[in-house]
Amino acid sequence: MTSRTDVLGLGNAIVDVLARTDDAFLVAHGLAKGSMRLIEEAEAERLYAAMGPATIISGGSAANTIVGIASLGGSAAFVGKVKSDEVGRLFTHDIRAAGVSFDGTPAADGAATARSFILVTPDGERTMNTYLGACRDLGPADVDPEAVRAAEIVYMEGYLWDPPAAKDAFRKAVEIAHAAGRRVALTLSDSFCVDRYRDEFLGLLRDGSVDVLFANEHELKSLYATADFDAALAALKLENVLAAVTRSEKGSVVVTRESTRAVGAHPIEKLVDTTGAGDLFAAGFLFGLARGAEHDACARLGAMAAAEVIQHMGARPEVSLKDLAAESGLAL
Repeated sequence: MTSRTDVLGLGNAIVDVLARTDDAFLVAHGLAKGSMRLIEEAEAERLYAAMGPATIISGGSAANTIVGIASLGGSAAFVGKVKSDEVGRLFTHDIRAAGVSFDGTPAADGAATARSFILVTPDGERTMNTYLGACRDLGPADVDPEAVRAAEIVYMEGYLWDPPAAKDAFRKAVEIAHAAGRRVALTLSDSFCVDRYRDEFLGLLRDGSVDVLFANEHELKSLYATADFDAALAALKLENVLAAVTRSEKGSVVVTRESTRAVGAHPIEKLVDTTGAGDLFAAGFLFGLARGAEHDACARLGAMAAAEVIQHMGARPEVSLKDLAAESGLAL
């Protein structure tokens, strides 16, 4: 069967509420800088009231990646759960306007569409406080077998391991994708997420569920419970996966059982907000992979996409990544 979609993403459909703040605000509210934590609706309202002026932008880790793929000129689709409310309509409009196929039916009742309250400190670091809301209802029934079979790569975020029903959706997609000869990619999402589900994530790598893995160096060290990056990299090399490990300004490392290759970061003028850096790196890498590019070229595309998104607020591109790739000599 010939694929009709470069990448299909499964993830939490979230609208980001971003505000600039300082370290003192984080300390006052007991927030661990650079972390992602889950909150309930009442706390979401309290935090929103305490935040400074906010920018509201559609987000969600896998959704950001899928939007990035569309911006690169790829064919992309997304599976996520929203409610038929104002925030859900905003998310739906934005992802479709970006050129992504999003065909899910909004929930008529139940929890509100998810929101992530993202606090950005002057150094560009982001601290995320996420109310999952309607995302908790994502389940196997939301996974369309034909959509999975039509995708060259099926991409899922580690955050899916928080809502229990989403795990079953994840496993259903894996089974269908592999039966159709497709590849499955996973991003570890957050070191705190890895701390919660370390054994299960390792199980996904070792039972053949995952073909491509994305992680940053903190997530990788958490996965192998070590403070030594080289030791974590050596452990990763023993897994039977293609992995891309991001290291901020140090670039990335592409790992297979046969090789370990370092690829430099893309230059930037000014770091503004790191929200979405890993998501957009995955977008560039997956787009290249779906189109048959060499792994180094995939990593360079990822670095370029990440560099674009960290130079402005928000986790989605503000310019055409396809045009930017051409200007940078990275067009496929």
